[in-house]
Amino acid sequence: MNHMATNTLEVTTPSDREIVMKRVFDAPHSSVFDAFTKPDLIKRWLLGPDGWSMPVCDVDLNVGGTYHYVWRNDVDASEFGFHGRYREIVRPERIVHVESMDGQPGEALITTTFVEQNGSTTVTTTMQHESRAVRDMVLATGMDEGVARSYERLDEVLG
Repeated sequence: MNHMATNTLEVTTPSDREIVMKRVFDAPHSSVFDAFTKPDLIKRWLLGPDGWSMPVCDVDLNVGGTYHYVWRNDVDASEFGFHGRYREIVRPERIVHVESMDGQPGEALITTTFVEQNGSTTVTTTMQHESRAVRDMVLATGMDEGVARSYERLDEVLG
């Protein structure tokens, strides 16, 4: 049996265009789903590496609804953002959305599932990019380290 320890982010590339991130949280899936969808909670954990804040966090959690996140570096005040549109919402089990970086062409298809077992929730996020080159560019940003740090904060929010 393949059992993943809580607090460990597992990142895999099952195809040329995909990045899959998986982690277990010691909380029910309804709580984890809320943390992924409610702006007051998102702004507390989805910050990537230390030294960033999220001044913009707009969420219209409906099929066809949009979201927009902007992060700001606390040192040099540089900013970047992502926006997207929700395609599917099955509370509290699944979210499917498309995502683009502000000012950049192209988009990724992102599917996040929340599977609860014995009071813990496994979050699996599958990012499907337009090409292997884009996927590799995303991996090269150190995105996995930022996600790992964000998920550490999410543990605190859920705790």
